Amino acid sequence: MAREERVWKFAQEAGYEPLENRCIVVKYASENLSAKIASFFSTEFYALQLCKREMILLPFNPMWTSLQKDVSLVLPYGEIRSVEVSDDLLNTVIAIRTDTDLIRLTAQQKELSDLRMSGFLGWTWHKENLEDTLLELKKLGSVQK
Repeated sequence: MAREERVWKFAQEAGYEPLENRCIVVKYASENLSAKIASFFSTEFYALQLCKREMILLPFNPMWTSLQKDVSLVLPYGEIRSVEVSDDLLNTVIAIRTDTDLIRLTAQQKELSDLRMSGFLGWTWHKENLEDTLLELKKLGSVQK
């Protein structure tokens, strides 16, 4: 499990300015039911951290459930055209559209996160940060239109 401060430290060391309490645990969203079933067993999780000028994804090490010192995605806010957030069974899907891509992420809903991987990986910060982080993401999409 990674403490939120460790996420901030890794983000700062990589040259970003992380925003406090704007970090959640996500994974890439599946496109269909078959992929959802296969993805259920996947251990590829990321810390989504909102920063001053961009959003970044930091991967968790699937073997040790600790955070890897790596940034796997950097998305400057100026490239975001829309953000849609919707519930899908026990998860929340975050669809981020840029001029060229659609990035679909999924976050475990806070009500069950203590019993699921996001609670283990994100300790308590995923649950505490989820609503406000999703609101900030929605604002990004509406501002950029």
